[in-house]
Amino acid sequence: MTTTLIRNATCVLPDRLHQTDVLLRNGKIELDPAVHVEADEVIDATGLHLIPGVIDDQVHFRDPGLTHKEDLHTGSRACAAGGVTTFLEMPNTKPSTTSVQALHEKLELASTKSIVNYGFYIGATPDNVQELQRAERTPGIKIFIGSSTGNLLVDEQKALERIFAETNLPICAHCEDETTVRANAAKLDGGKTFTDHSKIRDHEAAIIATRRAMDLAIKYHHHFHVLHVSTAAECDLLYAYFASLSQISDSVISAEVCPHHLLFNVEDYERLGSLVQMNPSIKNKEDNARLWQALKESTIEVIATDHAPHTMEEKQQPYPQSPSGLPAVENSLALMLNAVNQGKLPLERVIDAMTAAPARIWKIDNKGQLKQGFDADVVLVDMNLTKTVLNENQQTKSAWSPWHGVELTGWPVKTWCMGELVYDGAKVNTEHRGREATFRGQSD
Repeated sequence: MTTTLIRNATCVLPDRLHQTDVLLRNGKIELDPAVHVEADEVIDATGLHLIPGVIDDQVHFRDPGLTHKEDLHTGSRACAAGGVTTFLEMPNTKPSTTSVQALHEKLELASTKSIVNYGFYIGATPDNVQELQRAERTPGIKIFIGSSTGNLLVDEQKALERIFAETNLPICAHCEDETTVRANAAKLDGGKTFTDHSKIRDHEAAIIATRRAMDLAIKYHHHFHVLHVSTAAECDLLYAYFASLSQISDSVISAEVCPHHLLFNVEDYERLGSLVQMNPSIKNKEDNARLWQALKESTIEVIATDHAPHTMEEKQQPYPQSPSGLPAVENSLALMLNAVNQGKLPLERVIDAMTAAPARIWKIDNKGQLKQGFDADVVLVDMNLTKTVLNENQQTKSAWSPWHGVELTGWPVKTWCMGELVYDGAKVNTEHRGREATFRGQSD
C-alpha cells in the first residue's frame, strides 16, 4: 500500500481551516505527522485545499440491467474524477434491489467493478416489509412515493404506515404525489413540451408527498431523509419542523438538495430542453433562491447529485418519451466550489454538506472528515483552477453534461480512495477497487 505525505495544504478540518501536513498510511489519515516521516511519495500542496472525499448519497449507476446508460465501473470512474470517494446507490435497477439477496448480489458486483467505495439502499415495495426488517449492510430504505419503476411505487397510506412503523433502518424517499402528477398529466393530455414537465410534476406534487412522509416520520419517530428538495414550500415545511423542536438533537428529519435544483429553473427548458428534464422537476427562480438560503442555514444539510444518466439518443426523444435524469457526479464538487468563488456559500459549508453531513446522517464509519485515524479518502482541490465542462471529457458512460460549455473555477486535482491515488487531474486509476461502506449500529 502506498504511503503519501501531503505537505502544506490548507486542510478543511471539522472545526477550522488549518495548514498542516497529512500522511496517508495503511489506508488511514495521520494529521501533522513527524517532520522526518518516510513516505513513498511527497506532494507539495502549497496553495491547495485538502478536503475529505465527497460522499454522494444519491446516485443511479444502472447496474444491473440498464448498463448501456452507466455501470458501476463507469459511474465510479466519474466519481474518482469528481472527487467523490463514496457513493450510495439507489435500488431502481433491473431487477430492483428489493430483497436482501439482491442487495448482497449488488455488493458483490461492486467489489469487482467499483473504483471508489460504495453502498446500496434496499428498495421498499407495498409488500416487502419482512425483507426491509432483516436488511443490513445498507444505509437505509428507499421509498418511491411517485415516479416509480417496476414494483417500487409505494403511495397507499397503509403500506407507507407499515414501513415507517415496522422497520428500523433510516428511510429516504422520492416525494412526488402520484395522484397529483397523474391528474396534472391528464389536464395537459400527457404533456407536449418540456415546459409541461414542470407543470405535471408541479410544486403541489412535491409538497403533498413531502408533508405526508414527514408526518409519518414524526408520528413513528423514524429517521427520514427528504431527497432532492426542489421547492421553497418544502423549505417552509423544514423550517417549521425545526422551529418546533425543543433542541436539534430531537430531530428525526434531514434533507438534501441537488445542484440542478439550485442552478437550473424553468427558463432553462428553452435552451436545454430534455437535458434538464428531471424528477422532481426544476422549478422557478424563487425556488432556486430559497434552496440556496436553506442550504446556507443548514436547514438543508446535504448536497447530493441524483446522478441519473441516459444516453444522448434517449434524451433527444420528444416529450414525453424523453426520460428524466441527468449525469452530475463528476462535476458536482466543481459546481459547488465555483459557487464558493461566487460568494454564494462559505467553503466550509459546502464541504460539510458534501462530506461530514452525509456521513453523519447515514452513520457511515470513519468517513467524511479529515480526522486522525479516519479512512484516507481525501481530495486536493485548486480553488483558482478554471476549466470548462466539456462533453468529450466526461468519464460517465453517457458522455454528456447539461453544463457543457460552462466555465467553472475550483476543481479537484487529485483524489485518493483508502490512501491510493485514483485520480491525478488527467487520468483515473481504473485498476483500483473501492470497499464496501459500513454503517454504525448494523451487524457485519
